[in-house]
Amino acid sequence: MLSIKNLCKSYRYAEARQSVLEQLEFDMAASTSVALLGESGSGKSTLLHLIAGLDRADQGQIHFDGHAIHTAREAQLAELRRSRLSLVFQQFHLISTLTVIDNIRFQSALCGRFDPAYEAELIERLGLAEQTVKYPQQLSRGQQQRVAIARALLHKPLLVLADEPTGNLDESSSLEVMGLFSDLVKRAGSSLLMVTHSRSMANFMDRRVWLHNGKLTESE
Repeated sequence: MLSIKNLCKSYRYAEARQSVLEQLEFDMAASTSVALLGESGSGKSTLLHLIAGLDRADQGQIHFDGHAIHTAREAQLAELRRSRLSLVFQQFHLISTLTVIDNIRFQSALCGRFDPAYEAELIERLGLAEQTVKYPQQLSRGQQQRVAIARALLHKPLLVLADEPTGNLDESSSLEVMGLFSDLVKRAGSSLLMVTHSRSMANFMDRRVWLHNGKLTESE
């Protein structure tokens, strides 16, 4: 489902070039979950951005669902992000002028995959039934994150990329939301690659990998 070979990425700071990823190798099967751990600045978010086609690698290959991300045109990448990928970040990126229900439906409407029965299930499981006609600014941070999760899953993407998805929540709320999130990802038949600093959050995943000095190793 996802295969990465010899991936390299560096950035230029002032007169120096700093390497972030060095000949990184990674494979991920369909319907699995992986926690991506590592120190701050190790390149975890960079890796997610490269997989999503939001940034370009210096060299290497990224194959996702039969598509070569590293050579795909912008229009192809945009279509993949609409229909087969979902992104969930610390910042929820909800649309302030849309109600909760319209935010939830936004991505599924873009890709033409709306399932009303599954929408009802997501709303019930995420405790949003009484919030659907409200606007994002009327919700708590925890409720906003639940809306972002519902939006990301409604079209049942092949892969969800999550960058510290509970990073803005307190520990109790984080554990509750993460439990729901991981269960709903499995229910959707999706895979989940999640950046986290938290071992507690990582323990919800099937696998844990550690990014250090530009390379990945399996972690206990």
